[in-house]
Amino acid sequence: MNRPATDAIAHNWLDDAQALVTGALFVALGMTMFAHAGLLTGGVAGIAFLISYASGGSVALFFFVLNLPFFGLAWYRLGPLFTAKSFIAVALVAVCTALAPKVVRFEFLDPWLASVLGGFLIGFGLLALLRHGASVGGVNIVAQWLQQSRGYSAGKVQMTVDVLVVLAALRLVPPERVLQSVVGALAIGAILALNHRPGRYLGV
Repeated sequence: MNRPATDAIAHNWLDDAQALVTGALFVALGMTMFAHAGLLTGGVAGIAFLISYASGGSVALFFFVLNLPFFGLAWYRLGPLFTAKSFIAVALVAVCTALAPKVVRFEFLDPWLASVLGGFLIGFGLLALLRHGASVGGVNIVAQWLQQSRGYSAGKVQMTVDVLVVLAALRLVPPERVLQSVVGALAIGAILALNHRPGRYLGV
């Protein structure tokens, strides 16, 4: 007997593990493309990029440290399991981003291509994580909480904040790079807005 299309099929631990690893790899590769092209992304990752560009420090380290305060919100509003999965996802993204320069080389990468393709990679990575009860911290946690508690679109929240963070970089980054980064933020937000909304996906 076929299962009705409206029944949700629960994820098992193997499903979640696959999604955490795949999602983290996609996000890390997208961030690596952004970094190579001198682009920014939004949210906590964007702030980490800004600090890295200004100080010369590690994007991965700043990304991990800046995300720590948001786990308090995740714990109280979204639960211990979501928090634990998100912590693992953030750690995986940080490690993969730190290791990426040792295993990935781009001889030539057009910034416009990096903004779109890197944005899509990050968007699909975030989508995989969110559909398995995880996030990459920061604005992603806030967006997920607002969607669950207030019904706001997580993709639109993410897109709005990302664009604002990128625009705030006008004093540090050339205008053309800022525009390319805005395109990347829109690409990320579009993936989430179109695919991560109530009723779109029934896996739990």
